[in-house]
Amino acid sequence: GPHQEGKQSQGTAYLSPLLGVSAGNGCGHTLLTPHSGTLSSKNYPGTYPNHTMCCWQLQAPPGTSLLLAFGDVDLEPSEHCAHSSLLLADPQTGTVYGPYCRNSVPSAPLLVTNSSTVTVLFNSTSHRSGRGLLLSYATSQHPGTGGASPRTQRHLWDVPGPPLTMCFSVYCPAGCKDIHGDIWGNPSQGYRDTSVLCKAAVHAGVIADELGGQVTLSREKGITLYKSAFANGLHSKRGSLSEKRLVFHKVCCLLSPACDDALEVVAFNASSWWHEVDALGQDRAWVAERAALSTTGHSWAAEPGAEAAWLELDLGTRRNVTGIITKGSSEQHDYYVTSYHVSSSRDGKNWRPYRGSRGQEDKVFEGNADSQGEVSNAFIPPIIARYVR
Repeated sequence: GPHQEGKQSQGTAYLSPLLGVSAGNGCGHTLLTPHSGTLSSKNYPGTYPNHTMCCWQLQAPPGTSLLLAFGDVDLEPSEHCAHSSLLLADPQTGTVYGPYCRNSVPSAPLLVTNSSTVTVLFNSTSHRSGRGLLLSYATSQHPGTGGASPRTQRHLWDVPGPPLTMCFSVYCPAGCKDIHGDIWGNPSQGYRDTSVLCKAAVHAGVIADELGGQVTLSREKGITLYKSAFANGLHSKRGSLSEKRLVFHKVCCLLSPACDDALEVVAFNASSWWHEVDALGQDRAWVAERAALSTTGHSWAAEPGAEAAWLELDLGTRRNVTGIITKGSSEQHDYYVTSYHVSSSRDGKNWRPYRGSRGQEDKVFEGNADSQGEVSNAFIPPIIARYVR
């Protein structure tokens, strides 16, 4: 079965029929969902292996049709693409596209089908070169967007070029997080315009990698230095000056600039706290109230040896919580939390674990790797609650 993140295991991912399936020893990174997905050959963008094959069966919801974007098709050339090839078939109409290889490439970067089912077949024999292939797909009816056009399909590799500060929208398919390519910048500054667009959108927390979705962004004046950050399971790089930068916007922020403000915590509570006696015999209380991000000095810490420790935030009233930022305690101690679960409650009695956009298992958030840096994680969908643990 699929792993929690929806990634394939051992070159094969078996999902429900509506999502589609992939099989074979030549499958690379693959994430297939009902409305979008990303797939690649094994080792991409390194040379694909000899004598391998992969067959992806893409299945969209009834009443929709599939649009396929060719990100990269670099298969060693041969006559009629006999040695290595990419072939697409529409079983509903009997239409076949390809075979494709380096000397027979797709005529356009976007293939619009009239079918909700497409078979993608990749084959290789003996060869010396070639990155392989990278494809993504989406349906003709994205949730909440009223349909897609070729303009909105420039999701992974091509950013439209509107005037500075003008907002524009693109559709990002599921599976962008683990594709090859770098990002420079962070959610608060924005990103160097050479960053992989949809990978940066996952880092910024405006979409969930396992679902994809429409993103709104603007192209603004570049800055001197882009600082690196770890956010939503991705590391960005430290980057130098660029002429332009990409800034992602949440739709609510276009209507209400205050929606990204930090929420006020009325009270903190915890399963336990550490009563420290230092080398000089002085007491130090690592109580829950010290968990606020702006607190100087030591933080909250659970009692040493405590299992299933938790920290609870009371927001005073039900609020829309779109994310969380964590930081370690850097005063004299190299303490930090590497991973955590989140649960929420509207009344302080009945608790609901956060399971993310797919809702199958309790989501494990990746936390900090040191006691100095801040790490942000987005809640997609948001949490509506008064209490958060």
